[in-house]
Amino acid sequence: MTKYTALITGGNKGIGADLAKRLLIQGYRVISMSRNAPKVTDENLFSIEVDLFDDGAVALAAKQVEKLHNVTHLIHNAGLIWPNLIEETNPSDIRELAQLHLGSALSLLKAVLPRMKERRFGRVIFNGSRAALGLPSRTAYSSTKAGITGMARTWALELAPHGITVNVVAPGPIQTDNFWGLIEKGSEQEESLKKRIPVGRLGTTQDVSRAFLFFCDPQNSFVTGQTLYVCGGASVGGMSL
Repeated sequence: MTKYTALITGGNKGIGADLAKRLLIQGYRVISMSRNAPKVTDENLFSIEVDLFDDGAVALAAKQVEKLHNVTHLIHNAGLIWPNLIEETNPSDIRELAQLHLGSALSLLKAVLPRMKERRFGRVIFNGSRAALGLPSRTAYSSTKAGITGMARTWALELAPHGITVNVVAPGPIQTDNFWGLIEKGSEQEESLKKRIPVGRLGTTQDVSRAFLFFCDPQNSFVTGQTLYVCGGASVGGMSL
């Protein structure tokens, strides 16, 4: 029986699916929690279909996880970009993305935390964003992603005495459905963006997964409360989409 079980929100596609595949190869049991089931199957891959915008549904799913699984790694990967200028942004946008990016993570952590504390081991990892540093048309997205950093640092302080680390991976422009929903493939905008990224290319899901794997590693117990930018250097200077 495998020693570790990872719960990945948004584990059905993009970064979450790539990370799930890599953890399965390493012998983890993986629980994907998202609106839709993963497209792949594996005897150690489990799916819980839930709308993370719905706090009540998340609470029920959290109880299911608590009852059936001994989670050692909580990876809150799910996220959405709602691009709007200030004039087109509503307070409800912030409230809804706060539930997705922050509230659902809190509900899930509270469900898995007792066993993590009993075991005196745990890994909590967020998918943040370079946009937390500021990006035009990202009022709701950047503010809630920035909130992830503050919450993770607080959790890191509270949970360090229990052998639980909490960290954030903050991607820059990564080739996912979220990204291609904003940028047309092969467009001048895509080429212009590549030129403004210091390393001269867009990121891949594999780039981000490798960063997650670093924080997942049970041997990396002396790194907590940190944010690792996987952005090709975009976080060093100003950049806009």
